[in-house]
Amino acid sequence: MPLLTHSRPAPVAPVAITAFTTTTALGAGLQAQHEALVQRRGGLRRNDLPGRPLECWIGRVEGVETVELPAALEGWQSRNHRLAWLGLQQDGFLEAAREAVARHGAARVAVVIGTSTSSIGETEEAYTRLEDGRFPADLARLKVHCPDAASGFVGAATGAAGPTLTVATACSSSAKVFAHAARLMQAGLADAAIVGGVDTLCGSVLYGFNALQLVSAQPCRPFNAARDGLSLGEAAGFALLERQAEPARVRAWLSGYGESSDAYHMSSPHPEGLGARRAMQDALARAGLAPDDIGYLSLHGTATPANDSVEAAAVAALFPPTLHASSTKGWTGHTLGAAGIVESAFALLALEHGLLPGTLNSAVPDPVCGPQIRFDNARADIAHAMNNAFGFGGNNCSLVFSRP
Repeated sequence: MPLLTHSRPAPVAPVAITAFTTTTALGAGLQAQHEALVQRRGGLRRNDLPGRPLECWIGRVEGVETVELPAALEGWQSRNHRLAWLGLQQDGFLEAAREAVARHGAARVAVVIGTSTSSIGETEEAYTRLEDGRFPADLARLKVHCPDAASGFVGAATGAAGPTLTVATACSSSAKVFAHAARLMQAGLADAAIVGGVDTLCGSVLYGFNALQLVSAQPCRPFNAARDGLSLGEAAGFALLERQAEPARVRAWLSGYGESSDAYHMSSPHPEGLGARRAMQDALARAGLAPDDIGYLSLHGTATPANDSVEAAAVAALFPPTLHASSTKGWTGHTLGAAGIVESAFALLALEHGLLPGTLNSAVPDPVCGPQIRFDNARADIAHAMNNAFGFGGNNCSLVFSRP
């Protein structure tokens, strides 16, 4: 098994996380997320996306349609950027990002944003309204239709002008942004980085995943014996990473990351979970930790039959039975390119509050699940948490976060 016999990376210096936020179907900001997790109140609802009739449940963010961009950002108008703007304004994040730009200098603050579809919803609309073979004037905004629009928007909103990257590796996108940012700072190319992810619901998302026979007609049930597919959602989330920060400003540490690409299949994971295990092992190695040091593991757990069984087997092979591992997609839906940042925020909340989420909507565990997979919430004072994000093509990323 060559993927498991490569030499492990050496421990790396942790990177400070000085601010973070996320906005999902559970509400805007961290308090809304935490309260919904505590109350086991999900955000999924029957699909009501205008003009996109499909029998399914979605994690739609309330109020995105009425968000107004400031005049300076009007040229970026799209559902994706309205959601990004809504997310940036929560938990004082926009102020923290702009203060970092002032503190380090705009050219020293990188922007690394993950997305899978960016503003493709506007591109869909533009093609349906072609005028003499051209996009209508109100949608002829090339920077909105570019795949890297999300990072450009965040840079414009915050004033950051350092290395600006968009990561589009499907569902691992906004987990991999942490690793990219850490490498930029390690290479001396930036002193801080605004990382995150944003993805919004649109026809390509709903009908694309439905064409793959991956969408359930009912709320998703991760790791449940009778699970039959995922529920799609939308979200925005951000974190501020700094190479050097005063101890009082450090909310958590990015202590390790692991990435792999098993390239087994365009949309299916490796049946033995080799890439997933490698990503988790490398994250632990860079953090200088053993598997039993992890107090909570936020699983990718999409509720598709193949993904959950493969991930459960990989977790059971690596971690002790005492680990509390769960999927939170029953709360938010699968937010695709934003899943990595959303579930990283949930892992960070577990470090701060001691709430270890269970797995919503699931009652009967699949026999392939080990004792690590938990359906009920728990409380524990933990020092380290991990987040898994696995994308199409076997593109995997695992992150380790630690309390300051």
